[in-house]
Amino acid sequence: MASKLLNNARTSWLLLGAVMMCLIVFNAILAVSSMEKLTSTQTSLTNTGDIIVKLDDLHMSVLSAESGQRGYLLTEDILYLEPYLAALKNVQAQITEMAAVRSEMPEQQLRIDNVIRLSEAKITELVETVELARQNKEALALTLLKTDHGQNIYLQLRAEVYTVRQTEKAFRKTLFERLSKGRDEALLNFVISGVLSSVLVILMLVLSWRNESKEKKYLNALEQQNEGLTQKVAERTHDLQLYSEELSRSNRELEDFAFVASHDLQEPLRKIQAFGDRLESSFSQNLGEQGLDYLTRMRNAAHRMSALINDLLDFSRISTRGRDFSATDLNTVIISVLDDLEIAIQESNAQFTIEPMPTIQADHSQLQQLFLNLLSNAIKFRNADVAPAINITIAPHQPNVMQQDICATWYAITLTDNGIGFAEEYAEKIFTPFQRLHGRSEYKGTGIGLAVCRRIVERHRGLISASATLGAGATFTIILPAEGTPFGARGD
Repeated sequence: MASKLLNNARTSWLLLGAVMMCLIVFNAILAVSSMEKLTSTQTSLTNTGDIIVKLDDLHMSVLSAESGQRGYLLTEDILYLEPYLAALKNVQAQITEMAAVRSEMPEQQLRIDNVIRLSEAKITELVETVELARQNKEALALTLLKTDHGQNIYLQLRAEVYTVRQTEKAFRKTLFERLSKGRDEALLNFVISGVLSSVLVILMLVLSWRNESKEKKYLNALEQQNEGLTQKVAERTHDLQLYSEELSRSNRELEDFAFVASHDLQEPLRKIQAFGDRLESSFSQNLGEQGLDYLTRMRNAAHRMSALINDLLDFSRISTRGRDFSATDLNTVIISVLDDLEIAIQESNAQFTIEPMPTIQADHSQLQQLFLNLLSNAIKFRNADVAPAINITIAPHQPNVMQQDICATWYAITLTDNGIGFAEEYAEKIFTPFQRLHGRSEYKGTGIGLAVCRRIVERHRGLISASATLGAGATFTIILPAEGTPFGARGD
């Protein structure tokens, strides 16, 4: 019921939110559209105003130049040349400016181009007659003036200027009307947006008021559910605590049993070995060849049993006899292990490539046992007539959420060899105690070494995994925290 009320409330608010977002987007589109229209209209107004102003300036300059020309030709007074020359200079600049403007009406642009052409023709006619007069050819200049050629050009120019000016004024009036209409539309859009916003606010208030009673029911139902869940969690926590205590007790009992049993088994084994030695030294001639064979098998079995018991003791002591963690230089640990394996390394001609290792919080003796087991395996399980090549590399490891609770910095240490490898299906089984992939006649050992390695890594809150290809070597990856604590030290 509480879930249904919550879903209904969420649905209502989501719908209202969606409507508000649509309204906001709609208003934004209207606002942007109105601004673009107003900006475009304003730009067009500015452009048509420039056309009218520049057109009038050009017309006045041409007219001023013509007045100066006529005054000079009729009076031969050089004073009339001053306004003529000034107007002539302005005309050239104004023609350039007119050529740069662009009307939004194609037919109007043709008229502007015609105004420029007529202005240039008129200026050419003015310059020609004035130059004739200045060369003392006044009669010829007056004859040209009386042909009305220049007058016809000016009349065409004036008519074209008038047409362009009136057209631009009409277009300007249209733009003002469009601008006024755009402002009215913007105002209407603002009013509509305000009304819709007000309606939405009212809807929000109504929806909030309607949901208030539903929320109260939901909260009451949620409180009841929370009380039930709290009770269930408390019961489950109590059961887990009992189970954890029972599991811890059982583990302690199993470890104690393994230790006591292994310790008690040593005594009869020592007697078997001692009596076997006495039989061999005192009665070997009486036993015969078959008796000596039986005696040798018995002693070998006793030795294997002793090795198994010792390994079992080491395995049981990893958690119970482990030392406190301290700063441990992995470089020192590996060098120490290589010293212990000096004879095996010389006999096998093993080659090592080792990257610089960091210093971490760990049990020094257990890490020494870890690397001793792994490196001795890499030397032992080698291909015939092939010198072992062992690489030890290190790289940062990206911790997951649970690992981050332990420590922020983690390392991944990889040991790779070129030995006999193993089938990938045994990648997990090899960490099981007493798991062997080869006969005792091929390779010595009890099959508990990798199980000890896993127990050591787990006590350091890390992970160990293996991968290999049969006949092409194996790779062991150890993931350890830089600042770990022993497993169980925090009530694990």
